[in-house]
Amino acid sequence: MKKIFITGIGTDIGKTIASAVVVEALQADYWKPIQSGGLAYTDSRRVRDLVSNPKSVFHPEAYTLQQPLSPHAAAAIDGITIDLQSLQLPQTNNTLVIEGAGGLMVPLNDKHLILDLIKQSGASCILVSKNYLGSINHTLLTHAVMQAHHIPVLGILFNGLENPASESFIAQYSNAPILGRIEQTDVLDKSFVKRHAELLRKRMQQLKLI
Repeated sequence: MKKIFITGIGTDIGKTIASAVVVEALQADYWKPIQSGGLAYTDSRRVRDLVSNPKSVFHPEAYTLQQPLSPHAAAAIDGITIDLQSLQLPQTNNTLVIEGAGGLMVPLNDKHLILDLIKQSGASCILVSKNYLGSINHTLLTHAVMQAHHIPVLGILFNGLENPASESFIAQYSNAPILGRIEQTDVLDKSFVKRHAELLRKRMQQLKLI
């Protein structure tokens, strides 16, 4: 089973949209291990609603927490402790796309971070970046941490408004493959995701990632 972990340089970067695009591009399965808040319309349901192909399976969350907080804080309010060992990958013969919560250093409990979940999963990562003041620093720091922990990085996927100067510097300094950019849109629907999925699939084929 090929595993791809979608992580970001922070919160509200566009990991869920990116996950939908990757799932559609690869006709992969999807798993969000921890959902903090947003239980009326979870990320899993959102991705499912944006994906067109009939092959993808959407696996249930291991933890659904009431508050839109860091997982360790949301879990404490709910009176539970997230156990890293309980976060076992769902069984599938398909490629599995795993969406994280926030960035690498987000705590799951008093000892473990999202970083530890990625390492435990054995997945390769796609890093989602978004252009804003400070995003170069956040992107390069995140990439450096992944390199220090020997986490394979498939590439960086930008989301939102284009900033050629920032994007070219990130590409040059990190030496990471650039997988493309998901455009900013006021209409996020299946056709938008499918169009970007086709572009991503072609780019991943060029880089011999698939």
